[in-house]
Amino acid sequence: MEIEKKVKNLIEDVIVANNYQLEEVKFEKEDNNYFLRIVINKDGIIDLDDCVFVTDLINPILDKNDPIEHSYILDVCSKERGRE
Repeated sequence: MEIEKKVKNLIEDVIVANNYQLEEVKFEKEDNNYFLRIVINKDGIIDLDDCVFVTDLINPILDKNDPIEHSYILDVCSKERGRE
């Protein structure tokens, strides 16, 4: 999907520069809500603090570039959760 590719191109470098891996970018609709799911990984265990840290890294980039015309919920999660 084009949106996912655009988002990946915008955020991957900053994620990698902070010692995380960008595993997947998914933009999907559930019921009446759109979700932008950013699945991350790193050496060791991903915890809530990691997800909050990466959210804080990428939120300003997404706000500035505004690659998605719909309102959406940003969900940064670990690779394990991303496999649900």
